[in-house]
Amino acid sequence: MDADRVIIEPLLTEKTNRMRESHTYAFRVDPRANKLEVKNALEQMFDVHPLACRIVNVKGKPKRVRYRKGYTSAWKKAIVTLPPGETISIFEGA
Repeated sequence: MDADRVIIEPLLTEKTNRMRESHTYAFRVDPRANKLEVKNALEQMFDVHPLACRIVNVKGKPKRVRYRKGYTSAWKKAIVTLPPGETISIFEGA
């Protein structure tokens, strides 16, 4: 799988901004991607060397629109730890 198809988007929330202090970054990734593919994609795209990668399957939340019940889409999240001194440039502008 191509590196640009593995990483869908960075997650920019208050929690992920606090995680950056400990050199940890979060991304929304392709549901078929595994840890090794995420690590390789980050190495290719951002020229960093990840120490660890954790994958979380996020379930869809129940929602209601008028009288119909439904769920938001489920997605996959990757939490990546980098060594001290390395950063990802797209997070620094946020």
